[in-house]
Amino acid sequence: MPSVARSAQLAVSALFFGYGLLFATLGLNMPGLRDALTLSETQLGFGLLMVSVGSLLTMPLTGRWAERWGSHRLTRLGAGLTFASLLLPFFSTSLSGLLLAFGILGLFNGVLDVALSAQGVTAEKAAERPLMSRLHAFYSLGGLSGALLGGLLVGQVPILWHVGFVTAIMLALLLWTSPRLLPDGQSTQISRNATADPAATRPSSAALMLGGLCFLGMFTEGTNYDWAALYYRDVLEAQAGQIAWGYGAFSGAMALGRWFGDDLRNWLGNQQTVQLGAALAALGMGLALVWPDVTTSTIGFALSGLGLSNVVPVIYSVAGHALASRGIATVATIGYAGFLLGPPLIGFLSDAVGLRTALMLAGLGAGLVALLAGRVFSALRS
Repeated sequence: MPSVARSAQLAVSALFFGYGLLFATLGLNMPGLRDALTLSETQLGFGLLMVSVGSLLTMPLTGRWAERWGSHRLTRLGAGLTFASLLLPFFSTSLSGLLLAFGILGLFNGVLDVALSAQGVTAEKAAERPLMSRLHAFYSLGGLSGALLGGLLVGQVPILWHVGFVTAIMLALLLWTSPRLLPDGQSTQISRNATADPAATRPSSAALMLGGLCFLGMFTEGTNYDWAALYYRDVLEAQAGQIAWGYGAFSGAMALGRWFGDDLRNWLGNQQTVQLGAALAALGMGLALVWPDVTTSTIGFALSGLGLSNVVPVIYSVAGHALASRGIATVATIGYAGFLLGPPLIGFLSDAVGLRTALMLAGLGAGLVALLAGRVFSALRS
């Protein structure tokens, strides 16, 4: 691999690491923030919803911005603003201030999410081999590192010290990575020329099809993250020390699968990696739900995490190579909507049919990815 490409890969990996570190730090300090402002769970939930709303507002626009100014510049801007915005919620003194702070964080997060993925595709092109799964693995490693650091600092130092320290780490990473990010090259000029056609401003059918696959994959992923612990507690009636097993198995297997995912893509190709991974995830969910036992369910959640680990990274990569930054923006926006809608939909269904039955919808989502991926990838090749 050329040294410039290697340097770019390290830079994008470091930013994905910082991205994961940010959300782990935010999540771990939610209880302290709630107590400091004497908020209810519902009020805090509205705050987190503002992050999602803000992200969904800027994600569709970021592809166009990246085409105009380059994903390397937009990544620098998005990372700097997002990383610095981690501090804002913790300076809030009221619910209205908190909602505004979360909304601002969400707006910048939407820019970083799309721009960083587009920069990952640029790094892939420079390296002339798949990198996206490994880049997403660094996000998982950042989350794990944030959890470990939080375990040492939460409750031991003031929240602002903890958040300020993490912000300083992230901004230091940005300073190191900024000169190593790569211009997008010819794809940007091609995209600029394409925008002269009014039809180019509308999402293409290819982007919508890939977005649909991403929606289903992230629907299943978000459901696993948000409902695994409750499934263990309420359905499996697991002991206190076992409640986190499903979440841990899912998260750990996902990080492991992403670390080795690019080698798998080289071996199987994009389509088979997505199809077999989604099928494995559906099998894992089936195992966890059909045999409601702590051991078998833990194996099932691990299989689900392993299967889903490369679905979204591969779809992002395919979108970037085939459709440039705007394609990533469309796919990311649709996929993120699945990540947001999945958990509450499972909650509504569980009230009607029970959590175990409702979670089968997540397995169905993975199964649909396995069934539909062949048609979508064939359409992209034609």
